[in-house]
Amino acid sequence: MDYELVIIGAGPAGLTAGLYAARAEIKTVILEKISPGGQVLNTDWVDNYPGFPEGLSGFDLVDKMRAHAERFGVEIRSAEVSSLAGRDTGFELALAGEKVTTGAVILATGAHPRPLGVEGEAEFIGRGVSYCATCDGPFYKNATLAVVGGGDSAVEEAIYLTRFADRVYIIHRRDKFRAVEFIAKRALDNDKITPVWDTVVEKIAGREQVEAVHLKNVKTGEPSVLEVNGVFSFVGLIPDSELVVDLADRDDIGFVLTDEDMRTRTPGLFVAGDVRHKLLRQISTAVGDGATAAFAAQHYLENLLAR
Repeated sequence: MDYELVIIGAGPAGLTAGLYAARAEIKTVILEKISPGGQVLNTDWVDNYPGFPEGLSGFDLVDKMRAHAERFGVEIRSAEVSSLAGRDTGFELALAGEKVTTGAVILATGAHPRPLGVEGEAEFIGRGVSYCATCDGPFYKNATLAVVGGGDSAVEEAIYLTRFADRVYIIHRRDKFRAVEFIAKRALDNDKITPVWDTVVEKIAGREQVEAVHLKNVKTGEPSVLEVNGVFSFVGLIPDSELVVDLADRDDIGFVLTDEDMRTRTPGLFVAGDVRHKLLRQISTAVGDGATAAFAAQHYLENLLAR
């Protein structure tokens, strides 16, 4: 067996799980296909993580989490897991040109943005369509932008985009933001932000770049066209749970079902963070998931060795 525990994903859930496992002296590796941090790297400013009353950048928070985990000796490898299979005892993971065996696995792969699914969206990705304001906002100085969505992420990203754009329209299918009141008020008080209520995007149009969005009012059915230079979409997440499709139960969207101790129906397989079915997806809840999953994995491994 190569490792006692393999953690797939190095976002807040995975890094926390790694920290707890390493402190328990479990031989652990964290496998991350891109870079440690997950979606937090796309967050300009984190204002609601306990212990940082002034807030801090998503990059800085992740950097501190990574350094904390590495302080206890956890190994972090850059590798993509192509398959995960159960064995008589433990699991086998397929990496590029390599097989890794382990006694237990924590899946902390997170989720990725849900596309709008409208005409022109795929065509203009990278040419005016984006899912990350922190990544692409600086390209839109003095521009007119549309943000689609009404939750915390959408409204926070719209506020961030006002650093660069002259005008940001928030297109939302309801007549009130779903974002928490504090965030919603900040947006509504911002002179650069204009909400477009009761409205959905039906088409993204342009020639070489995005030039307009075609809209429809969901109450009246009235169509309209809004000229914009870019569209930022924040309408939900799709869980990255394909690795465990045969090993764990999932909800209708694909989020993995677990018990309160992060256990799945497969003994030794635990799930933490945004990929898990739960009420709230925040950095703080991911951290809690990661700690619980690592502790549960520790008990599982101890019982396994005692047999």
